[in-house]
Amino acid sequence: MVWAVPALAAATLCLRVSTDLVKATVAVLIIGAALSKAEHPELLCDLEPGTIRSDPNILDKLKLCPVLTGAQQDALNALLLSGHTEHGDPPSWDLQTLQDLGPLVLALNQTTLSLVAEAAREGFRSIAASSISQGRSQRDKSLLLLARPRLERSSARCQSEPINASSIEDIPISSLEHLELCLSGAVLMENLEAVLDQPITSQISQLLKKKVDEFFPSGIPEKQLRRLGMLSRLYTEQEICRWPVTSSATLAALLSPSGGQWNDSQVQQLLSRFLALGGSWTGPLLQEMGGKILCQLREEQIQQIPAAAIGTAGQLNISTCSQTKKEQLYGKAREAFASLSSSPSSYYCRIRPYLGGAPAEDLKDLADAGVAINMDLDTFLALNPEELQVQPRDAAEPPPGEGQGWL
Repeated sequence: MVWAVPALAAATLCLRVSTDLVKATVAVLIIGAALSKAEHPELLCDLEPGTIRSDPNILDKLKLCPVLTGAQQDALNALLLSGHTEHGDPPSWDLQTLQDLGPLVLALNQTTLSLVAEAAREGFRSIAASSISQGRSQRDKSLLLLARPRLERSSARCQSEPINASSIEDIPISSLEHLELCLSGAVLMENLEAVLDQPITSQISQLLKKKVDEFFPSGIPEKQLRRLGMLSRLYTEQEICRWPVTSSATLAALLSPSGGQWNDSQVQQLLSRFLALGGSWTGPLLQEMGGKILCQLREEQIQQIPAAAIGTAGQLNISTCSQTKKEQLYGKAREAFASLSSSPSSYYCRIRPYLGGAPAEDLKDLADAGVAINMDLDTFLALNPEELQVQPRDAAEPPPGEGQGWL
């Protein structure tokens, strides 16, 4: 349908010649909206997919476009699946929501439609059937549009009872063929945490990953990434580099030890993706990452960490860091805890995990603070051996046998 002609005439034309029942029905639903926009003939329909995905208020503008490209339709579905529009999450939609979406209903993909309550889809199809006069064969063909998600989950493929929320616990003992045919993507995503709590095999995990990917053909939305748990570890670096990891909450959820062990290349790609999308380091995020992952950062990435984040990260074990990285982190910790320097005991307690990067002069200043500091053996052994050999400025040669008494 084309809206370049006067709005009412265009809608009427569409009603007369459309070969798609739902398209014609939607045209009836939006005639009023089209009339109100008739005074704006220049419609901005060349929007970039990224703009569509990031603008929850763009739906009214998209309704006026005669056609959306494939990329725009994918972006629209990603936006709707995010739940950030006025309509909320697709599982909460009702018949009125489908009517409010107007022509955008035609751009909904299988993933989005499968989340819509069947009652809402049935109601919309009933309106379509009663509103438009078509030949029987064409009407039946058109009504398949909103019925498709239900049909694809029907027993035509699954020869037994489809898996639902009440039978999730059967997944670990189910065959791969049964899971392939009887577990829908919608049921999986609605019950993902419960599914992942089961003792599932690596083969089942791979199948579940496949179903998640099929459920989100345009890419997994960020808030769904946080739910992946152990499945996130199955993604390659090439797949991770396309994830929308824009918030520290998402990164922290993905790095949570509860999901299992990442390999180094996956972690590096995940962190690089987070930074590339404008992410920033915070104390809680560093605490969630832990010292081991922190030490996997590149030196230029560590340089981007603000001292304030180190100051609120708690006790981090950076023993696996290279000496250069230890020195970088010590410098940031020294800045973060500078306000405590007048209280040597408090300062030492906070700076202790980072002393492996401290120069000899700072170690001497700490020892000369006039307050007894009980350095445990592990902390002493973590000090830089090369710095222990450095003669501190203005220090007298220690008596034979007493070693570095300034420690």
